Amino acid sequence: METQYYTLIEKQDFYEIIENKYGELAIFIDARDGAPANPVLEFDGKKTALLKRDAHLAVRLDDIHEETVAPLAEAEFVMIVELKGKMVERVYGVPVENVEEIVFEGRQTRADELVKARSRDEVLKSFGAVKTWASGSKQ
Repeated sequence: METQYYTLIEKQDFYEIIENKYGELAIFIDARDGAPANPVLEFDGKKTALLKRDAHLAVRLDDIHEETVAPLAEAEFVMIVELKGKMVERVYGVPVENVEEIVFEGRQTRADELVKARSRDEVLKSFGAVKTWASGSKQ
């Protein structure tokens, strides 16, 4: 089992947001490896959303079309459709959380990726630490 001590934020360059006759929204993005775990979509009410796919990967959606802003802000859930080419890899529902601002912290690794280090407490928790010992000289 691989343990990552950072969160990777990938930018989705092209995506589509679809509305059906019932007012429900679906977002079509590129497929990522592995199944999502407790995904959630954060939306700033303007032009940016962040799909927190799991504890290690988030997908950034920039430049959301202006006509989509109101329906997305009002949505409680959206359907995420992950595609490999034109074939559906997986479909899942995610709750939408409206936030004041989406803050992107981290180190730019490529034009479309940002790596955010996790906090000490998050690393200790994912490592499964049961004891810690402070060592070295006291200051």
